Amino acid sequence: MEISHRIAKSRPLATTALHGRVDAMKDRGEHVIDFSIAISHFPAPPAVLAAMHEALHRPALPYTAVGGDASVRARLAARVTRENGIDAAPGEILVTNGAKQALYQALYVMADPGDAVIIFKPYWPAYVATSKLLGLEPILVDLPARITTELLDSLPPAKVLILNNPHNPSGTLLLATELDCIAAWLGKTGTRAIVDESYEKLVFDGVHHSLAARPDWRALGVVTLFSASQSYAMMGWRAGFAVAPAPLVAAMETVQGPITAAAPMLIQLALAAAFESDDSPESTAMLADYRARRDLVLDLTANLAWLTVRAPASGPYLWFDVSALGLDTVAAAEQLLTEYAVAVMPGDALGVPGHLRIGYISDDVATLRRGVQAIIAFGNQRHGSL
Repeated sequence: MEISHRIAKSRPLATTALHGRVDAMKDRGEHVIDFSIAISHFPAPPAVLAAMHEALHRPALPYTAVGGDASVRARLAARVTRENGIDAAPGEILVTNGAKQALYQALYVMADPGDAVIIFKPYWPAYVATSKLLGLEPILVDLPARITTELLDSLPPAKVLILNNPHNPSGTLLLATELDCIAAWLGKTGTRAIVDESYEKLVFDGVHHSLAARPDWRALGVVTLFSASQSYAMMGWRAGFAVAPAPLVAAMETVQGPITAAAPMLIQLALAAAFESDDSPESTAMLADYRARRDLVLDLTANLAWLTVRAPASGPYLWFDVSALGLDTVAAAEQLLTEYAVAVMPGDALGVPGHLRIGYISDDVATLRRGVQAIIAFGNQRHGSL
């Protein structure tokens, strides 16, 4: 069957492909510990479930405006103003079917084919894949310990800078001083920014700051992406939104209209309820559980000569540096899956070979422990043969 040249040059995301493979193995009755992706073992917040119960008893759930129901947009605008310090109006909110749709549409309206997009690596694979689908030119830059004016000034010209704050997979949080440097550089160069803040509520150490929490965010052309998936344990709900200057929102609506139109009203209501449930007892308990799991894995992997891992300040992943083993990490991940029944994401998929990404928030603690011990056994065996 003939397909377009445009898509023939593209490949499925390695992350979703591996997760699909693991699901197929499980469907065949095989037992696999899946660290390849982060899927919370917590349910959606009670406030979300209550909102769904109420919505399902309404006489109707109508189509809404493409950008979202007016009351939902107002609630989300109030939330980012209150929690993130972003002075946003309802017309600067665009509700989408997950953050990936918001990313696609933001890049679509902010850059033209051939334009350069700066992406720090390791990266969330969707940043590179979406850029390529749109005919953009990804410029990959090693993520430094800290972003400085000197680093930014060394970058080549680009139409868009993509930031992930908190960062997947390292868990790094950008400091307020780093954001000041970035804002000054944006203003000086005319580069605009897309900031993915999907993990904003999964912060263990430090404080999360939003780049758009400054009065000139509109003039700088900052688009901020939010998702319910990780911060609110709503992976399968596909609920997200963007905060952007009104002209960009209008342009993104033009893209969204013929593709999906509005996100489902039911999901819009769930999204608003989730983002209004901050600091609930359930969210506090979830964060404490994640922190305990993070610390358990760090304890289990401490003092291994072949592994380096830093405690992430945020997020649902651990970033294992296994370069001391001298392995092809794609092959290592394949061997872990086929011989140890443990799925991990090779760093190659995120732009940095020699690393493994570990999602540690799924299943129970005993399963987490078994999976990590299998990785340790694998690494110890390879290290012993060096």
